[in-house]
Amino acid sequence: MTTYWCELAWLGGDEVAEGVLVEEADGVIGALRPGAACPPGVVRLAGVTLPGLANAHCHAFHRALRGRTQGGAGDFWAWREQMYAAAQALGPDSYLDLARATYAEMALAGITTVGEFHYLHHGPGGTPYADPNAMGQALVQAAEDAGIRITLIDTCYLSGGFGRPLSGVQLRFGDGDGDGWAKRASALAPGPRARLGAAIHSVRAVPEADMAAVVAWASARGAPLHFHLSEQEAENRDCLAVTGLTPARLLDRAGALGPRSTAVHATHLGARDVALLGGSGTGVCLCPTTERDLADGIGPGSALARAGSPLSLGSDSQAVTDLFEEARAVELDERLLTGKRGHHRPAELLRAATVGGARSLGWPEAGRLAVGGVADLVTVSLDTPRLAGTTAGTVLAALVFSASASDVTDVVVGGRRVVQGGRHLLVGDVPTALGKAIGRLRGLAGDGART
Repeated sequence: MTTYWCELAWLGGDEVAEGVLVEEADGVIGALRPGAACPPGVVRLAGVTLPGLANAHCHAFHRALRGRTQGGAGDFWAWREQMYAAAQALGPDSYLDLARATYAEMALAGITTVGEFHYLHHGPGGTPYADPNAMGQALVQAAEDAGIRITLIDTCYLSGGFGRPLSGVQLRFGDGDGDGWAKRASALAPGPRARLGAAIHSVRAVPEADMAAVVAWASARGAPLHFHLSEQEAENRDCLAVTGLTPARLLDRAGALGPRSTAVHATHLGARDVALLGGSGTGVCLCPTTERDLADGIGPGSALARAGSPLSLGSDSQAVTDLFEEARAVELDERLLTGKRGHHRPAELLRAATVGGARSLGWPEAGRLAVGGVADLVTVSLDTPRLAGTTAGTVLAALVFSASASDVTDVVVGGRRVVQGGRHLLVGDVPTALGKAIGRLRGLAGDGART
C-alpha cells in the first residue's frame, strides 16, 4: 500500500478539500481522508491534485503535423491532404515510436487515459500486414510503454465520400465492408490497461448499410461507440442531399445513438439534432484547439449539455497537448460566439476533462478520486508564474482559465508513478523521443521508404 498526502485535492464538487490522505493498494483507492495532517513516511503532493485527465479523442500520428500545417491558408479539406501524406509514411515500427512519444507527452500533461480513434489499419495500397492489427497493436504497446491507459477505438472507414470508393492513402483505412471490419476488429484483445471500442468514422465514410455491423459489434461487447459528427457544413449538405437526413438523424436511424455513444465535434447542429443527441444520452467530445485550428467552427457545447449530452474533451489533431486549454476553450469560444459569459462552471469543465472522458472511453472506475476508483492522480503546482497567488477558493477557476500542461508536476496511473517532478520516469527524454520519431517520419515521407 502507498499513501499520498495531497495539499489540496479536487474530489469532484465545486470546491477543493485541504489535506487529503489517499491510500492506494493494487492500483485502487482504498481510503480517502480529507482534513488530515501530513504524517511522516507518506508521499507528499504539493499543489492541487486531480483525478487523471482523460483525452477522449486522439489521432496520435497527427502529432507529426504540429507547426507544419498551422501557418498556411485553406480549409479542413486542404489540411486533410497534408494529414494523408503523414499517414502514407507510417508503418508499425515508426507508428510505435511516434505514438509512444506522443502518449508520453500526454502523460507529462496529466493525461492518464487516451481514446485513440484508429483507422490507419493496413499497409500501403491497402495490403494487410501479416498481423492485420499490427498498427493497432503498436498503439496499445505505445500506451503501455508510456504508462497510460488506452481505449483503442477501432474505426470503420469504407468510402471516400458518399458514393465514392476509397483512393490513394485511404486504401490503408478500408476493410471492404462492415463485416470485414468486424472480423478484423474481433481479433483484437483487451489488456490490463487497454480496452476496446468501435467507431463509425463519419456518415460520409461508412455507408448506412455497413453501420449495422459496427453498432452490433459494440453492442455485443458493451463497448464504447464513437463517430465524427457534423464536423464540416459540407458533410451536412452532402448527407442531406443523398439521404434527406442530417448526419445525427441518419446515425439515429442506424441505431448508433445512446448512452455508450460519443459524437466527436458535433459542431454544425440544428436544434432538432441537439435534442436528438441529448434525449438519447449520447455524449459529445469537443476538441476546441483542433476545431479552431481547422476553421471548423464552434459547437453548441452548453446547449448540448442542457439537452442531456455528457461532455468530454479531446486533443484530436495534437495542435497542442493540453486539456486545460481544451477546457477553457469550450467556455471562451462560446463567449466569443454569443457575447455572453458563464456558459459552463469551472467544475463542469473539469468533469468533462476527467470523469466525462473516462466514461466515454469505457473506464467508469477512472476520472474520479473516490474509494474504489483507480488510483490515477495528477498534481498541478501552484507555484508557477501562471498560478502563483491561487487560493483554495480560487483554484478551480485558476486551473481552467490559467493553468497549462507545463504546470503538471506528478502523475500516478493505477498506483504507479509515471511522472515525478515534471520528468517522465519511463520514457525519460520525451522531447528527444518526439524529435527522433517525427524526423524519421519526415524522412519516410520524402523517400517513400517503408517500415
